Order: sequence, then C-alpha cells, then structure tokens
Amino acid sequence: MGKKVAIVGAGVSGLAAIRCCLEEGLDPICFERSNDVGGLWKFSSHAEEGRASIYQSVFTNSSKEMMCFPDFPYPDDFPNYMHHSKLQEYITSFAQKKGLLRYIQFETLVSSIKKCSSFLTTGQWVVVTEKEGKQESVLFDAVMICSGHHVYPNMPTDSFPGLEHFRGKCLHSRDYKGPGAFQGKKVLVIGLGNSASDIAVELSRLATQVIISTRSGSWIMSRVWNDGYPWDMVYVTRFTSFLRNILPSFVSDWLYVKKMNTWFKHENYGLMPLNGPLRKEPVFNDELPSRILCGMVTIKPIVTKFTETSVVFEDGTVFEAIDCVIFATGYGYAYPFLDDSIIKSRNNEVTLYKGIFPPQLEKPTMAVIGLVQSLGAAIPTADLQARWAAKVFTNTCVLPTTNEMMDDIDEKMGKKLKWFGQSHTLQTDYITYMDELSSFIGAKPNIPWLFLTDPQLALEVYFGPCSPYQFRLMGPGKWDGARNAILTQWKRTVKPTRTRAVGEAQRPRHLYDLLRMLFFPVFFLAVLLTFY
Repeated sequence: MGKKVAIVGAGVSGLAAIRCCLEEGLDPICFERSNDVGGLWKFSSHAEEGRASIYQSVFTNSSKEMMCFPDFPYPDDFPNYMHHSKLQEYITSFAQKKGLLRYIQFETLVSSIKKCSSFLTTGQWVVVTEKEGKQESVLFDAVMICSGHHVYPNMPTDSFPGLEHFRGKCLHSRDYKGPGAFQGKKVLVIGLGNSASDIAVELSRLATQVIISTRSGSWIMSRVWNDGYPWDMVYVTRFTSFLRNILPSFVSDWLYVKKMNTWFKHENYGLMPLNGPLRKEPVFNDELPSRILCGMVTIKPIVTKFTETSVVFEDGTVFEAIDCVIFATGYGYAYPFLDDSIIKSRNNEVTLYKGIFPPQLEKPTMAVIGLVQSLGAAIPTADLQARWAAKVFTNTCVLPTTNEMMDDIDEKMGKKLKWFGQSHTLQTDYITYMDELSSFIGAKPNIPWLFLTDPQLALEVYFGPCSPYQFRLMGPGKWDGARNAILTQWKRTVKPTRTRAVGEAQRPRHLYDLLRMLFFPVFFLAVLLTFY
C-alpha cells in the first residue's frame, strides 16, 4: 500500500474518503468514536458527546436519486425521501459491499492531530487516539477530517436578555428526540431552519401552543414539486443552473422569488425572508403552512427579552406561561483535536481552499471533507471532494500556491455574500461547485461531446436532474453503469409510488418545461423593448 492516511469519522464523508483512498492506492485507517458507521444518520435515543444527534422523525430532504454514492444506486423500492433508518441501511450496505469496514477502528477517539517535527519536509502528522483508556500515537502521511459540522451546538444565550431568570426548561434541538415529553405544554422554538420547522410541526400535535421565533424568515419549500416529482430532480439541473448564471440579476431574482412563492404567499404567513432574492438554503417542510393555517403553529419575530415565565417579541407582543424553549440555532465549527489556526487561519473564520484544503499549510496533506453546504446532497459532494483530495495526496493533482488559493477564497467569498448573504456556513452553488471539482480530476461531463456522440444521454444530462452518476460517467473513476443509471433514474423515482398502477408511468417533459420557464423572461424582455 501507499501513503498512510488517517480519516476522522465513519459517516458518509468518512466512508467516501476510505473508498477514494483505496482507489488511489493509499492506505487508509479510519477512526470512529461510536460502534457503527453512519455518523449523523446513526440514530441514538440520547445525544452523545462528540457525535451528531438527530430526532426520531427525521427524513431526508434530498431524494434518493440525487443523494446516492455515484456508483451505488439505492434499491428500486426505496422511497424517494427516506426515514433516517432507511438511509442508515443504505450506508451500512455501501460500507459492507465496498469492503470498507476492515479499515475502520470503532470506539476509538481521536484526541489530537499535530504536525510532526519534520512536517516542513515530510508533511506528516502525529495522530493520538484513545480506546478503552489507552492512548496510541501513530505517524500518518496525510489526514482527512470527516467529523461533520452538526456536533457542537450554538447556544446564543448572551443574545437574549433575562434568559438567566427564565424558570422554564431550555434545550438545544440537538437534545430533542421526540414530542412525548411536551404534551400539554406551551413551547417556544427559536430559529427557522429545517430542525426548527420539523420540531414545531411535530410538537403542534401534542403541545397546547407552539410559537416559532425567527430573526429573518425563510423560504419554505415542499419536497413535492412540479407534477408531483421530487423537488431536486426538477430544480437541480444543468439547464436551470445555466439560466441562473446568464440571466440579468434582476430577472433571475424575480424568477427565484416568484418560484419560492408559488406554493403559498410567504408574506401572509409571516415567513417572508428579509432579503428574498438571497439563495440561502430554504426550509423543507411539507406541513408547516398547513399547521399555521390551522392555528397550531404561530410565527413571531425575534425575542427581545425573557422574564421568569414569558418572552417579549420585537413587535411588543408577549408569550405568557412558557414551559419550554427549544433553541434550533444551529451548530458551530469545532475540531477539538486540532489547532484552531489550521482551519481558521484568518480572522477566526473557516478558511479553506474550495472548502477542503487549509491554504496556509506548507504541505497539502490535510483535507476537510463534507464541510461545504449547498442546495445539493452531501453524499455525492463528499465523494467528489474525497476523490480530489486523494489525488492531491498522491501528487496526481497539484494545488495552486498559497497566494493563489487565498485570492480564490476571497473571490468566492464575494460571490457567496452576493448569492447567500452573511453566513458562517461554507455555502456554494451545487452544480458549479461539482463541475469545478470534477474538472480538477478530469471527470467533468463533456456536454458538447455527449450531444455529438450520445444525444439521448446528453439531453438527460443537460436538461434532466444533475444526479451523482454524472460525475462517474467519464474520466478517472469512471463507472460503467453510469449511463444506464442516468437513463433509468426516472423509473426508479416513480417505482415506489406506483403501488397501484394506473396507466403509463409519466416523467417530466424537458422541452415543455423549457418553454414554460422561458415564457416570462421573454415576455418581460418583449415588453421592455416595446417601450424603449
């Protein structure tokens, strides 16, 4: 085997890292503090220290065809949106069938990762692990950090005057597991992300009253989109991405707001974002508007003050006799086993080239996998990040200079602020990012060539969903089954819902959708030309 690579965490990012290291002839050893693979998706009935935590009712927000490992489709009969237990079943199957389990040391805590004394010449790291009270120190040629970013809760207690006097119960959404303990209670949920919405909707069936407090609002999306298809298979397409990038910003923004408001008018529900055109990650919840309509969930502005039993909102209204406050206020980035200055090398902010490589390191022997967030699935993103990182470790791919990487980070930060606003997360446009990474390793789909050589496939690749199979279609790491997987993805999408077959299975019509999408901007342009 080649260079030894330490991998921290055996969630989806860690498994992708192991597999990609093996593909490049590297020698991976993965350290997982729990007793199983899955990371975030391995449910536990209680929050465990140092591990991500989910609640019992969690379902995926990405559909199965868009969130698989690129050469490992889900079984046909799996639902499009999966309960966490179903996804864990898939993750376990992937680890077993790809022979990854033998490279994982379970119940092993990584307590520190430090540069070795000869780092300037070797780029090696000293990794200290702990198992059953015994410590071990091992030298590695490279490190891949795959421990995720849903571990250390952000509790902004200093932002709420009087909270120290509040006599009710306070907890972070990380500690929420189910609604049973809240029956008959009055609950305030602070935040309006996916967790906040899920928890509020679930509690509204048992609690006496549920209020969501939000600072800036959010777009609420249904998982079910045009003609009943999964949202991401309709929205995350190369053609849609192309339109977003070439249309004038005012047209693109108008189309975006119009689309987000198609399901219901967010202004009427108190949910309208303060800056609607920003492409912040929307909230996926199929029931929240209905619960608001039924009076079971109420939306209020930010809390300005706590008393012993109540809160005062920014609009002056008061929520009395509160039993519990749930802070769904996200997570912070923390790697307690690593010197903060490596990841946060500037202004105490996460500073990573392409969201992966610390640019200030003298040797490119550390990669962070799975930290970038986009309106796309985590599994294919982690797979492509790990493929590139493994090639960098073997010197097949070479990174730019430190100055060039820092310049790129600054440029991307400017675009991020324009599209996503001020945010601590490393957000990016999914297709643009995936194409960029795949181009580094020679795996980016060549669309013009496909139109010349395989028009049927090209139409599906360009106008259809940008599914993970596209990034194993050509180049290094090519999967022979990718073409067939792309051409049959809609069959797998409709199969689990066609349990009562009535007529022929339907699929989206690319040309019709194209004309419908172009109608408004073309009409708008025609009106402008008429008057000018």
